[in-house]
Amino acid sequence: MKKILLFLKREPMLIAAVSAAVIAMIITPPSADLLLKIDWRTLGTLFMMLTVLEGFKKENIFNPLLAFAGKINSMVGLSLFLVFSVFFSSMFVTNDVSLIIFVPLTIILFRTAQKEKYILPVITLENIAAVRGSMLTPFGSPQNLFIYGQSNVSAVKFVLYMMPIWAISGVLLAIFVISVYHRDLKEKALTSNGGFMEKQDKNRRPQRIAYLCIFAVVVFTIVSRTQFWGYICAAVFALVLIIDKKILIKTDYVLLVTFLCFFIFSSSIAANEKISAFLSGAVSGNEYAWSILLSQVISNVPAAIVLYPFAQNRGALLYGLDSAGLCTIIGSLASVINYRIYVREYPKNGLKFIAVFTVINLIFFALVVIPGYLISKTPM
Repeated sequence: MKKILLFLKREPMLIAAVSAAVIAMIITPPSADLLLKIDWRTLGTLFMMLTVLEGFKKENIFNPLLAFAGKINSMVGLSLFLVFSVFFSSMFVTNDVSLIIFVPLTIILFRTAQKEKYILPVITLENIAAVRGSMLTPFGSPQNLFIYGQSNVSAVKFVLYMMPIWAISGVLLAIFVISVYHRDLKEKALTSNGGFMEKQDKNRRPQRIAYLCIFAVVVFTIVSRTQFWGYICAAVFALVLIIDKKILIKTDYVLLVTFLCFFIFSSSIAANEKISAFLSGAVSGNEYAWSILLSQVISNVPAAIVLYPFAQNRGALLYGLDSAGLCTIIGSLASVINYRIYVREYPKNGLKFIAVFTVINLIFFALVVIPGYLISKTPM
């Protein structure tokens, strides 16, 4: 019982999703059409992505990048490297995975360098980097994956549409990182030589190659929107089962169940004529504001699923969802992950994290919210 209570305490988003699904089905009794309206393609591709990235983590595929970070002895240089490693890697391995890789590394390196006072502002900027870097690609975040899968927009057009605000965010991030060290831009860091890393097993090189190949197949499946995604999903499951069946246990099924519940909630709400009519009138033309505000209540991933059926300007919806993580810690699941990693190391600093996180994020949000709104007025 204690384990169950601890699990439920650790997964408030799952509780919210299950509760929302149950309430929605009470309001609108489920029918046979409900199963057909669930986006099984998104769930399948998300399963493949989450599984292969667990393989990446176990096989320490990012070790060369982490080793390089340990050789940088300038605080400005080290912080820029870490923040932009998150910014660029999140485009391919999703924003939450990039934070799982680089935030613990940041804490270790800054402790080694005796610069713990910079940990909070830098990992906050890494959070912003994850949110803004991942917005460029269809598979950078779960909400991008969902909206791209639902739309008929090509991958190239998607990237071009997101690129202006992505580029603006990159420039602002560099300015923010440098401003952290404005008192001494030449401040030195006594960093580690890489001894903090778990070594790659030379005998497992075939497994690393296999995971990289599977990742390429998953990316192709997402970008091409192939109708054979179900067969590919089954093949990925079988391959991982052969390579290392323990990886399948580590896959984030909580996120998958959360997605499923919000799909049920969205479909049930859309099936109710009165609620559907209200949301269609309220959301249409106001997608940018609705996505930002609703995300502060239920986070941006479920907000994407709930609002998508009622949105006319999908670009404005997407821009709002990708900006929502800059307001509060609730706005993005990636932010919650960042918070978890930090308080595991500094249990007494939870409120301090939220304070620093909120101030820096709101300043960044204030600088990008208007450009984002203006760009999003043009449909994707």
